[in-house]
Amino acid sequence: MPAGIDRSKLPRHVAIIMDGNGRWAKARRLPRTEGHRVGIGEAVPEVIDAAIEIGLKYLTLYAFSTENWRRPRAEVSFLMNYNRTWILEQRDQQNAKGVRILFIGRRSERRLPRKLVALADETEILTQHNRKLHLTIALNYGGRAEVVDSVKQLAKLVEKGELNPDDITAKEISKHLYAPDVPDPDLIIRTSGEKRISNFLLWQSAYAELLFTDTLWPDFRTDQLYEAVAEYQRRVRRFGKAE
Repeated sequence: MPAGIDRSKLPRHVAIIMDGNGRWAKARRLPRTEGHRVGIGEAVPEVIDAAIEIGLKYLTLYAFSTENWRRPRAEVSFLMNYNRTWILEQRDQQNAKGVRILFIGRRSERRLPRKLVALADETEILTQHNRKLHLTIALNYGGRAEVVDSVKQLAKLVEKGELNPDDITAKEISKHLYAPDVPDPDLIIRTSGEKRISNFLLWQSAYAELLFTDTLWPDFRTDQLYEAVAEYQRRVRRFGKAE
């Protein structure tokens, strides 16, 4: 265990907004796609290994948002193809380590490559019994879209007479989110210096600790994750209670 970290006080669920790939590449006079390649191909596997080493149980990574479709077509195409390549390269390795891989987001989106969706489905089935680390990848994900989709499911139940509107509670909404068995995040990290959550886990982040770091995602590695967890452990979480 790294110095300064208490295993008994680990966050159960850490979620990361992986930001800054483009700026990392620009600073080095490289194509933006190179930033994505390093961020996805090098930083992500190292952070997964660090999460396992430290003893985290849930890790969520914001890979592609519903708003990212607005980016240049060539960049979007690279991300779709590279994400598929990454899954093909990594899933057997992660499966061998005991990592369960889950994908959240709108899979029915027509612009989302069907081969990528099929691969995500296969990967979930392959790793479904693993418990060492629960890795959730947010792909074509938006927090508002998730809440809308949950409400639509509830509306259908009401329409069929299977649910009374007066029985709709926060717990009921949570049950119909994309991954109801994944606990709410304790810590949300955003890299690159931006200080916003950009439509990420809006419902689930109600009581999450937020940590913003200037480190660009391709440079975020083991030490940075440990530093973030140490900072989390220095905070006092009251959940609305008085000190």
